[in-house]
Amino acid sequence: MIRFNCDYSEGCHPAVLEALVRTNMEQTPGYGEDAHCERAAALIRTACAAPEAAVHFLVGGTQANFVMIAAALRPHQAAVCAGTGHINVHESGAVEATGHKVIAVPGTNGKISAAQVRALVENHWDDVTHEHMAQPKLVYVSNPTELGTIYSLAELTALHDLCREKNLYLYLDGARLGYALAAAGNDLTLADVARLTDAFYIGGTKVGALFGEALVITNEALKEDFRYIEKQRGAMLAKGRLLGVQFETLFTDGLYLKISRHAVDMAMLIRDACRAEGWEFLVESPTNQQFPIVPVEALKKLGEKYAYSPWAKIDGRREAVRFCTSWATREEDVRALAADIAGS
Repeated sequence: MIRFNCDYSEGCHPAVLEALVRTNMEQTPGYGEDAHCERAAALIRTACAAPEAAVHFLVGGTQANFVMIAAALRPHQAAVCAGTGHINVHESGAVEATGHKVIAVPGTNGKISAAQVRALVENHWDDVTHEHMAQPKLVYVSNPTELGTIYSLAELTALHDLCREKNLYLYLDGARLGYALAAAGNDLTLADVARLTDAFYIGGTKVGALFGEALVITNEALKEDFRYIEKQRGAMLAKGRLLGVQFETLFTDGLYLKISRHAVDMAMLIRDACRAEGWEFLVESPTNQQFPIVPVEALKKLGEKYAYSPWAKIDGRREAVRFCTSWATREEDVRALAADIAGS
């Protein structure tokens, strides 16, 4: 079975594994206070053009999301996100378990707009009973979204400006951030993301690391006591240098973006094969996630050799599915899939 159902099927990039092996017997301080974490953080600050940013390394995306949101919000405050947002539908209520409500608004292809957030916030404060409701305080977006779409510089700038106006935090989930930055048509840089958000994370688990995410905090108020909250929430890894070594490797010589581009290139081959068959798409995605609408009979045949993610039933004859590539996807596997799509 060749797997296109997710972007974390493999272990890690060989350079990351080699670095972990090479440093395996080093003795270092724990809890992220080692030289590898320090160097990785410095490399990330440079890549983000954010010399004053705080960088913290966590094990996984759900962990990064709920710890950061718990750190940012007071007990009566809530996070706002698209209805398809990861914190709303794919984290088993992790944010709610910290005591904070998630307020979901309808998204367009996975994205929410500044206008939507403005309307929600103004409606909250215009309601004379607003003190009886959870107060919207943090806006959560992901780039790319759950549907593989990406935010433009103009869209993220508009959200930033609205959040400044309304005294909200803007937080970006970057589980697949490398794939967004490598996408055709993207006009955002890491420096833009750092400048326009209060905090965001750079995904490693899905982009070349064995595990791990790098949380970048630029808002001074959110930096205070973060490590206390990280520890309290069980997110401070004793062998923290294992995270530092990985991001030190990924952010040396442009490796992170290089391997991200490979995943996007492979996804475009799948997209082109589907288009050649005349298949429509649930959404147009320029990243590593592709959502073709496929005849059920073709899916039965493809399912004998390839794993994919069922996504949405369109009608009795067709179903939208997700084919997902990664930094590790082999071109020969993609070519085989493309050939079988043509023969389906």
